Amino acid sequence: MATKPMTKAELVAALADETGMDKKGAGAAIDALSAIITREVAGGGTVTLPGVAKITSRERAARMVRNPATNEMISKPADKAVKVTAAKALKDSVNS
Repeated sequence: MATKPMTKAELVAALADETGMDKKGAGAAIDALSAIITREVAGGGTVTLPGVAKITSRERAARMVRNPATNEMISKPADKAVKVTAAKALKDSVNS
């Protein structure tokens, strides 16, 4: 049975309850964390959230891809992709 993903408002409320700060401060903390992660990964760096995940960007080579509507093969230039690797602690807690 699938559950709905946690919304930003629910995350803000949970962070505020967990830390004892107000919701405005918790929202600002989440926004700041998001901005820091985005800036670092976009610049080619890696961000590790201990016990949660490692977020990095990786280069993808140019390749041929198929247009599903026409079955035509087209060339896709090299680009970057974001890679998120779950931490062992998170995997262990999910599987226990």
